[in-house]
Amino acid sequence: MRKPRYAVAAMAAAAALTLSACGGGDEASDDTGSEAASDSIRIGIKFDQPGLGFDEGGEYSGFDVDVAKYVAAELGYEEDQIEFVEAPSANRENLLSTGEVDMIFATYSITDERKETVDFAGPYFVAGQDLLVRADDEEITGPEALTGKNLCSVAGSTSAARINEEFGADANLVEQPGYAECVSLMGGGQIDAVTTDDIILAGLASQEANAGNFKVVGNPFSEENYGVGLPKGSDMCEDINAAIVQMIDDGAWEEAIMANTEGADYSYNDELNPPEPDACA
Repeated sequence: MRKPRYAVAAMAAAAALTLSACGGGDEASDDTGSEAASDSIRIGIKFDQPGLGFDEGGEYSGFDVDVAKYVAAELGYEEDQIEFVEAPSANRENLLSTGEVDMIFATYSITDERKETVDFAGPYFVAGQDLLVRADDEEITGPEALTGKNLCSVAGSTSAARINEEFGADANLVEQPGYAECVSLMGGGQIDAVTTDDIILAGLASQEANAGNFKVVGNPFSEENYGVGLPKGSDMCEDINAAIVQMIDDGAWEEAIMANTEGADYSYNDELNPPEPDACA
């Protein structure tokens, strides 16, 4: 396993200083000690998305977490050198611009607008908006089948309204503080479907209390390219892309998907996944 880039630089600096002390100082560079050793890496994740990024009393789990750990290992960091930082959607750009995190794995869709302020590696997964329904529901097969149905999403999200606007459905929209509340309502029969990205739905459905009770319809109707958020001007993109390709090639990517969606009756879109990372800017 490679040592962290900054640690390697520091070792080289120490060697140069040793040579200088032994009489070779005339050739030593003046800036050999300018880069300090870094013995940890700060990674932003969600803390409240089961199956993707979830904080279980200081233990972190989910697909985003597994990809983050794999990438960090390829960059030379042991697990105990990773500091996970909560990265809510509204705070992601700020966390990167202020240097509070080194990178973000948090269902962070790559968009042209976001590229104006942050850089991206990846994508490492392509999600799509989909529907979660009860396991025995054979009637709801896509957004067009939601007319007259009760459809739940999170307050402030546009995903539920989009179904009515773009697909001509006439669903009754129900807003809740979080997707877990939507799933609880569906379990009690108050709603008929939940909508957001398919892998987020699969993560919810795979929780022990929900396993076997719900299914992802499997008819995604958008594309969301999940990327690794990086500070603008970062030099880590190519190394991260190489790590993503390695994770896919050695089977760890597939294992992580399966482990974090077990019990959800979910299959990812194999026409779009696994993705090929975009060229770094």
